[in-house]
Amino acid sequence: MSNSLEHGITDVTAEVTQTAMGALGERMGIKLTRATVDSEGRASISATMPVEGNTQPYGLLHGGASAVLAETLGSVAAAITAYHQMGEGVMVVGIDLNCTHHKAARDGVVTGVAHMIGTGRTIMSSEIVITNEQGERVCTARLTALARTPRT
Repeated sequence: MSNSLEHGITDVTAEVTQTAMGALGERMGIKLTRATVDSEGRASISATMPVEGNTQPYGLLHGGASAVLAETLGSVAAAITAYHQMGEGVMVVGIDLNCTHHKAARDGVVTGVAHMIGTGRTIMSSEIVITNEQGERVCTARLTALARTPRT
């Protein structure tokens, strides 16, 4: 059941938690922390991911791990938005992801926050910001997703 928050924001964390983060997201330790929908049906999703176990040979957070976190959050945000704006039965798939890596993360957890920035009936875009435990930006990503009704 969703909870209404201030300024037309509805907490849908419990609903999103039931759908999980996908097998890859689970292997990488991605944990949903919050999911909301605004009065226009646009979702915002937050999750954490440990740096440990997701590093490259130099001991830094792997850029691909940041991309997985970004794609996961952007895709979930697009799917929740599609559901709230268009109803059941809409399938959402990522079609473009770009990531800019700003700062290395060596330990702890990173937090990703995805906000929908464009929501058409077929093309949806989200911006995902990943920060370290000090609140410093590690990565900025944009995901473009395609929303469509499955063929029968």
